Amino acid sequence: MDPKYEALFTPWKIGNCEIKNRIVMCSMGGTTIFGWMEPCHFDKEAAKFLLERAQNNVGLILPGMAPIRDVMGGRWLYQNKQMFKELKEFMDEFHKTGCKLFVQLAAGFGRSMAVNDIMVKMMQNKAFGKVGKAVFDMDYLTASASATPNRWADGCDSRPFTRDEIHEMVRAFAKTARMCKDAGVDGVEIHAVHEGYTIDQFTLKYANFREDEYGGSFENRYRFAKEIVQEIKWECGEDYPVSLRYSVVSKTKGFRQGAVPGEEYVEAGRDMEESEEAVKFLQDAGYDMLNCDNGTYDAWYWAHPPQYMPKNCNLEDVAHIRKFCDIPVACAGKMEPEVAAQAIAEGRIDAMAVARQFLVDPEWVTKLMEGREEDIKPCIRCHNACFNLAKYGNTPNIQSLDDSLHMARCAINPVTMHTNKYKIVPTRRPKTIAIIGGGIGGMEAALVLKQRGHNPIIYEKTDRLGGMFINAAAFSFKEADKELIEWYRREIAKQNIPVNFNIEVKDPATLGADEVIVATGAVPKKLPVPGFDTAIGAVQFLSGEKTVGDNVIIVGGGLTGCEIAYELTLQGKHPAIIEMKEDLIAVPGVCLANSSFLREYFQFKKVPVYLNTRIAEIREKGVTVTGPDGKNFDLEGDDVIVSVGYAPAPLVKKEDRKKLGSNIHFVGDCSAVGNLRSVIWGAWDVAMKL
Repeated sequence: MDPKYEALFTPWKIGNCEIKNRIVMCSMGGTTIFGWMEPCHFDKEAAKFLLERAQNNVGLILPGMAPIRDVMGGRWLYQNKQMFKELKEFMDEFHKTGCKLFVQLAAGFGRSMAVNDIMVKMMQNKAFGKVGKAVFDMDYLTASASATPNRWADGCDSRPFTRDEIHEMVRAFAKTARMCKDAGVDGVEIHAVHEGYTIDQFTLKYANFREDEYGGSFENRYRFAKEIVQEIKWECGEDYPVSLRYSVVSKTKGFRQGAVPGEEYVEAGRDMEESEEAVKFLQDAGYDMLNCDNGTYDAWYWAHPPQYMPKNCNLEDVAHIRKFCDIPVACAGKMEPEVAAQAIAEGRIDAMAVARQFLVDPEWVTKLMEGREEDIKPCIRCHNACFNLAKYGNTPNIQSLDDSLHMARCAINPVTMHTNKYKIVPTRRPKTIAIIGGGIGGMEAALVLKQRGHNPIIYEKTDRLGGMFINAAAFSFKEADKELIEWYRREIAKQNIPVNFNIEVKDPATLGADEVIVATGAVPKKLPVPGFDTAIGAVQFLSGEKTVGDNVIIVGGGLTGCEIAYELTLQGKHPAIIEMKEDLIAVPGVCLANSSFLREYFQFKKVPVYLNTRIAEIREKGVTVTGPDGKNFDLEGDDVIVSVGYAPAPLVKKEDRKKLGSNIHFVGDCSAVGNLRSVIWGAWDVAMKL
């Protein structure tokens, strides 16, 4: 192990519970041991996921958030005694690894509940809501400290919890914690004075207007969190560890308004001054650790930082509040092991908390310990599969139902929380399989085929592997994407998979292979607009083929167009965005943490954004557009970049595929344009069947 990481692998204590190292796996939606978005049960898929990480040298594992009252059906967790019997059997096996496990218990979502169309109808139509109450009691699931607007949908206000309901929940926390203790669980974590979930909604001034003992003063707003830990300690004993998920600063300007890094703003939620007082109060109440980051669902990119956020984005704030308490503090948020180790060695924090890297590579801690850093598959913080709750304009959450029910999957590791579907099954009939295209889809297919025992051969028309993802990774802020490409290239070399460079295959039949996979990607779309061909294509800009001046007009406000605009602002240039839809990045699959950062960053930087606006003509130094009112107007600029999407480039037309027989298969964007998740998962779908 590199000596710079040594501080990460020193023991520490939470209360009287000794943890073997300073690496904490944070909770992630979908990894709860009690099942996610369904009646509570001992979840075997989650158990398998957690055990594999424990076997790979994690110090402390926190399974996904478990609401103490079932999201579906409304049963209290402590009422399912069989579930805790199975949990005890699991803990006996789990403890053989030397890892510790705290179950994370939550009061719920409140106004942060990511409601979809059906849930909105249940909230707005009392009769419909009453019919569906036995499945989803939306009145209870979205209840909060006060009547406040839902984060995801207009016209859906939370109703205030009654005092009796609060008291019932406090007792439920204690009863559930006791059952966890009896099952051998090492401690519990309370979720949370964090991220604007239910308990945090009680603490935050902009979300709590109560006039009883749970609202108003600082002590009243934090009373709910205090009563929970005190009741748990009364039930389980003072020595039973209780951690608290905690947001140091809310970074929030108001409902649905976050503050991006560097922005001057008036804090609507918890500011640093209040946080200094809060950590001492919470410690004195009985909490044994604070598991920290920043943000709320209104400023979601602080708690779920996309690639645009700075590395170690919460470290300085977490290190600051460490001075105001005597209990250990863990820090999460794009943490780098080297930086975390140094902060631990200096006594600024006590542990490094990491979440989604564990979805991508379950062995990354072991690889770090063994000095195999280049073998670690990097998380690119895309949220395409693990947390793709999407929203734009006036839509509610538009996440697919399957994704809502199965979070914590991974775009670049299909096996994660998906082992019943995606698994390596050795082939009984090894074949020579030609793969046309060395992009991500082609490389992923080759790696899966090789593991199964086949003989894949890649044909790539350029002189390097990576395909269109090379351009997608060209941005200055996409270091992880570049690392991912290099990871793939190394893996292809390690597996001795033959690659034929600078060969453009035009007829798959000439390859003489048993099977052929076409993974030729996509090409940029064109619009029937005068002057379109005179503009700079997104690929031309990203590849460095074309440079731009200071004032740049970007046609297309999808993800790529917005990322180009973001890159230009980082270069000190002045972009403007033209988008025909009602909002930027108006597509499913892009997490609100990612999209809201870009939207709010553009507001902060005063980037002109023209929505519901169509391009009419592209000129040498500008464009003519048609606005929402149907009238044309001109915009002037030094250059125009067009980013209006991609179309499949399948090599073989659909009508000609039958002529080639059943031994030709299509992977990735050449079949249907998607994202990295659809490319990689699709590669597995094909490679597992051959």
